[in-house]
Amino acid sequence: MAAPRRAAVLGSPIAHSLSPVLHRAAYQELGLTGWTYDRFEVDEAALPGFFETLGPEWAGLSLTMPLKRAVIPLLDGISETAALVDAVNTVVLTEDGRRTGDNTDVPGMVAALREHGIDKVEAAAILGAGATASSALAALSRVCPGEIAVYVRSEARAAEMRQWAERLEVSVRIADWADAEQALHAPLVISTTPAGVTDALARSVPERPAALFDVLYDPWPTDLAARWSGYGGAVVSGLDLLVHQAVLQVEQMTGRAPAPLDAMRKAGERALAAR
Repeated sequence: MAAPRRAAVLGSPIAHSLSPVLHRAAYQELGLTGWTYDRFEVDEAALPGFFETLGPEWAGLSLTMPLKRAVIPLLDGISETAALVDAVNTVVLTEDGRRTGDNTDVPGMVAALREHGIDKVEAAAILGAGATASSALAALSRVCPGEIAVYVRSEARAAEMRQWAERLEVSVRIADWADAEQALHAPLVISTTPAGVTDALARSVPERPAALFDVLYDPWPTDLAARWSGYGGAVVSGLDLLVHQAVLQVEQMTGRAPAPLDAMRKAGERALAAR
């Protein structure tokens, strides 16, 4: 019988996380009866101490806010993608004690877009400029050769996005949030804002919208996503992103591929419906 293996998601706050639901569904489908996946409330100050408790039974960690940058100094190495966006959401732990970080948010976004038939767009718009926006910009660098308009609320955020654009070698135009309605006419709109922020934009959705990627999944649908799909536009949800990035995590942590995407998605949908 194989030795038990452990994995978990860390962050603060963490009670809302769907990651245990998705990973446990994958373990069940893959027949990994000795695997467990938990959640732990861990902030930046507590993270080094948590790492000190990890034994050889640990296979991997998922990281959410505010730990994606704070974890980097605790690792033995990080992937090129994680280095590019200066954020780690996945740590793979080996029995000899090595800790390697990766970022599955970026390829997860690309995979979610492709699942909806969006392989390439000539231009795009990003709503918001927080932590998720840098991953969105990195994902767009793989599917959008043209200009990316980023709608921001402050000059400080604008400066950050210009730095990310230079680092990722993409063409970015910074625009004021007051003009965010213009974003809705782009071939692809990625909304990275917290719940409620884009509600006022819903009434401005064009009658023939193109594609919207809203990274939220609870509550769902957002007002913007509901109006968008009501007009027949393509909508990619935050659950799509969550599932695709979790698929990559499961594959890295367990060494089993492909991870059961459909079973993981259905488990996530059931859990959200029960909330």
